[in-house]
Amino acid sequence: MPIRAVVLFALTAAFLTGATTAAAAPPPPSSIAGIGDSITRAFDVCCWYGDHPAQSWTTGGMPFDGISSHYERLLGLSPAILGRNYNDARTGARMRDAQAQAQTAVAQGARYVTVLMGANDACTSSPATMTSVSDFRTQFSAAMSTLASGLPAGSHVFVSSIPNIYRLWQVFRANLTAQLVWAAAQICQSMLSLGNTEADRQAVLARVRAFNVILAEVCGGYAFCRFDDNAVFDYPFSAGQVSKLDYFHPSISGQAALASITWQRSWWGMP
Repeated sequence: MPIRAVVLFALTAAFLTGATTAAAAPPPPSSIAGIGDSITRAFDVCCWYGDHPAQSWTTGGMPFDGISSHYERLLGLSPAILGRNYNDARTGARMRDAQAQAQTAVAQGARYVTVLMGANDACTSSPATMTSVSDFRTQFSAAMSTLASGLPAGSHVFVSSIPNIYRLWQVFRANLTAQLVWAAAQICQSMLSLGNTEADRQAVLARVRAFNVILAEVCGGYAFCRFDDNAVFDYPFSAGQVSKLDYFHPSISGQAALASITWQRSWWGMP
């Protein structure tokens, strides 16, 4: 074989080998931490009000609940993660709280960190009180920098997009009970207040889209971070996947769907 052909063959083989290696899933982690807000705390998921972290899409471990969390799926890959599932999210958290949660995950020595945060930066008392795009970028960048500098070598991060809260309005806009609950509990009034105009709602939707762009861009700057390519934002959730306690948070079915969607985009769920 001519030397040129040999070199070409060797380069092609090396490229294909490298591509295969890059696409291969890393070894399963020995611990997981969830950074986020009430969604990650499984707030109002079922049956009574409050946090239900055992039914979280990411770190939950309750058996027979129909939710196959990231932790449970990883436990099926390696028993080393058993009992090392840390839910560091806090109900009501905004992106300004992400860095402190990241510091907690670092202190726990987490080898896999999931991030789902930002809904509360858009779901405020009015469109005027939403977190600015520049502040959101600064806050998320600080959290990612903390993870990058503090997590053990070989750790991985998964970042979920923020769900489409405009769809929540579309699904329940004709539901009188939902409207009464939203008003009484003052839930996400920037989007869900009956006094809002369509322009108000579109402004909130635009802010969520902008936040998701930032999540993608900042995460994309780190080799150890993977974004979900807006899979969660694009998911057309149904009324049955929303809690009937508050008509806002995911129900058990919603948490199960969230776990499945995000897992498919995670480091171990990709084909």
